[in-house]
Amino acid sequence: MTERPPERVRVSGPPRRRSGDPVLPRGRQIDAETRLGAIYLGSLLREQLRLALLSLAALLVVLGGLPLLFWLRPGLAEVRLLGMSLPWLLIGVAAYPFLVLVGWRYVRAAERNEADFADLVETVERR
Repeated sequence: MTERPPERVRVSGPPRRRSGDPVLPRGRQIDAETRLGAIYLGSLLREQLRLALLSLAALLVVLGGLPLLFWLRPGLAEVRLLGMSLPWLLIGVAAYPFLVLVGWRYVRAAERNEADFADLVETVERR
């Protein structure tokens, strides 16, 4: 019986990646819920939260500040414009277009954040 030579084995160095995450494109990193994907998604969520808090702050300052303004300056309550008292005109009428404006700007900025995020993910996937 003839003896067979030992089977060849390819020897390579230690793995170069120290992370346990597999090498995936960014979009798949998010879908696979890897640590890198969590970082990308976390950055988008932080940006959206910042935007929401800024919008809320604008609403609180402007709409919450109107009653405070009329309480601090009671003479403004006597001012009449277009046959209506100024507090009624500002709080009862002008507040609604302001709410629409803040909502519109919020939606536009949120969509822009999401589009920027999608561009970031797609740009790196193409590399």
